[in-house]
Amino acid sequence: MSNVLSTGTSALLAFQRALSTVSHNVANLNTPGYSRQRVDFAARNPTDVGVGHIGQGTRIQDINRVVDELANARLIDSGGELARLEQLSSLSSRVDSLMSDPATGITGAWSGFFDSVSALSADPSASARRQDLLGQASALSARFQQIQGQFDQLSREVDGGLRAGADEVNRLASEISELNAKISGRKAAPDLLDRRDQLVGELVALTGGSAVSQDGTSVNVFTAGGQALVVGTQASRLGAVADPYRPERTQLVLESPGQASRLDERALGGRIGGLLEFRSQILDPAQGELGRVALGLAHSFNEAHARGMDQYGDMGGEFFRAPTPKVSAHAGNTGGANLSAAASDPGAITGRDVVLQWRDGAWSATDATSGGELALTGSGTADDPLLVAGVSITFDGAPASGDRFLVQPTAHAAGVLDVAISDPARIAAAAPMRVEADLGNVGSGKPGAVTAADPDNPMPAHPATIEFIDGDQYTVDGAGPYPYVPGETIHANGWSFTLDGAPGPGDRFGIGPTGAGSSDNGNALLLAAVDDLRGLDGGSQSLNGAIAGLTTSVGSAARQAGYAAEAQGVLHTQAQAARDSVSGVNLDEEAANMLRLQQAYQAAAQIIATADSMFQTLLGTVRR
Repeated sequence: MSNVLSTGTSALLAFQRALSTVSHNVANLNTPGYSRQRVDFAARNPTDVGVGHIGQGTRIQDINRVVDELANARLIDSGGELARLEQLSSLSSRVDSLMSDPATGITGAWSGFFDSVSALSADPSASARRQDLLGQASALSARFQQIQGQFDQLSREVDGGLRAGADEVNRLASEISELNAKISGRKAAPDLLDRRDQLVGELVALTGGSAVSQDGTSVNVFTAGGQALVVGTQASRLGAVADPYRPERTQLVLESPGQASRLDERALGGRIGGLLEFRSQILDPAQGELGRVALGLAHSFNEAHARGMDQYGDMGGEFFRAPTPKVSAHAGNTGGANLSAAASDPGAITGRDVVLQWRDGAWSATDATSGGELALTGSGTADDPLLVAGVSITFDGAPASGDRFLVQPTAHAAGVLDVAISDPARIAAAAPMRVEADLGNVGSGKPGAVTAADPDNPMPAHPATIEFIDGDQYTVDGAGPYPYVPGETIHANGWSFTLDGAPGPGDRFGIGPTGAGSSDNGNALLLAAVDDLRGLDGGSQSLNGAIAGLTTSVGSAARQAGYAAEAQGVLHTQAQAARDSVSGVNLDEEAANMLRLQQAYQAAAQIIATADSMFQTLLGTVRR
């Protein structure tokens, strides 16, 4: 009779605990990262009664999570990659929208400016045309500055995201190490294991990488670059520090006793890796290329403007204030050298940053992104400046061995581009020289615009007279005769022009300075063509081509990141479904288990009731 009672009691307790587990599963149906739990039953040790063994009922052998470790690992990995791509896609699309939208991009203001230059060439003496050109120039420079301001804002957002991400990584790594300590060395509660898996997934979503089980108890977490974040009960720490060249920019370091290792996008994945990759692969190149266009515009337009003459009769001055390259010293420099830079060859400037280092008594130059060596000439004096990638650099003071400087030829150029003149009459629309046909000419020859062979000296030494002896010969100030073929260029003393039509015998053409108040449009025509001049990339690319290339490259990068994020989202959904098919709570299954266990519980209660009846019968018999 006692065996019946003990057996019923063991069954009642076991089924009660199993029902509690089913209830726990149902209660955590919507808990992120929860793995359904399963009760394993086992028979209690039987009792030897001489003629055989009588069973003693049942017991709870274990309560386990239902998990597939490979599915969990796949979900964690895909989550880290999805977080990286979503971060990269989100920020890249913002740059794409900024550059491609007519209301915020550069193309609208760019077209408006050069349209106004073309309009001026059609009516160079109109003050309204000149005023409109200055207004469009100011609008263009303001648009460059606005876009640079948006780039700066994105950079600050990246810095803020890195600092917040570092704090979150440190919190998660600390919690995981604490859970490793609680779980290690004993049978862990399934809920603790779920909690740790959830934290590991969140950590990998921030940094990328993987989780590796150690001794079946602890979990070690590594970044995408293999840097250890959690090893057993020890958690590493991420720090946010100032860039040694640019204190306004944040870098991440992995802190360890006595040292700190810098981390870049190659060492980190997840959302933090997406931030770093966006900054280095999208934002910095776009900012550098926009600055290269601004620098190229300023130098090309100023060069063409200097060849013309304004309405005061003066040669054209600076139209745009040309940006200058920025030089920043490394925070760890110990010498006293100061460097200054200028754009010596805008056509050779690529927009990529350069690192100069003083070592063994000489300077060396490397690409700041790739680390590749760059050609460097010169000694750094004013008479013999250092020349690298289209930039000339001079220095004073004494550098110490190992001192480094970051040269940014175009990174901030767009933000400082500005119009240098405010007087419309200072626009040099006229060519400095003009050629006029004598009123008594009998031929049909009409002179075109005068071109100066020497841009640094566009004015002739003195006026000149060209006289045709006949249709095949001419003299210049009496010198000659020189042979003439219709359509051929007439040139002397550093100038040249062509005739449209056929000159007659005795026809005369005078060439001399244009003079003040001229309505000549010779230089305005040159200014209107500046955007199509191939002055970048060593003469292989125009400013228009660079603008189109920048917009296209940003748009392409944003689309690629978007497509990659969309594809990874599908893979992550599949990984989540695979994990949930094993570990997720199924209400139909839990309802069936609950019904089965409820019936078993009622049967166990009936066993106890039967044992009680037997005991009461025995007592009644004894009393009689």
